Amino acid sequence: MSTKDIHSILRRPMVTEKTTLQKEDHNQVVFKVRTDANKVEIRQAVEKLLGVKVSAVNTTMYRGKSKRMGRSLGKRANYKKATVTLAPGEEVEFFEALENLDELDAAEE
Repeated sequence: MSTKDIHSILRRPMVTEKTTLQKEDHNQVVFKVRTDANKVEIRQAVEKLLGVKVSAVNTTMYRGKSKRMGRSLGKRANYKKATVTLAPGEEVEFFEALENLDELDAAEE
C-alpha cells in the first residue's frame, strides 16, 4: 500500500435508510472514504480493519453543494463514497454493541 494509513482511508460508515436496506438485501456496506483512495486500497483497508472478505468495491465522487447564508457564499466539502460488497457468508455489525445493551436492559427489567 502507498503512504496512506489504512486507518485514514475509511472515514466513517454511512448509515441511512438506503444503506441499511443495501446491507440487509445485498450484503453491501457503504463508507465515506478519502478522496484520493483507490478501490484496491479501500478493499485492503476493509479486509484488514473489519476482518471480512470483500468481493467488489464501487466508488462514486460527490461534489459539495454551494450554500448561501445571507450574503456570504459557502461550499460543502467534496467527498467519495465507497459501496463495498461483502463475500457470501460475511457480515459486519456496526451497532451490535448497542443491541447487546438493549438486550441487557430488557433482561434487567
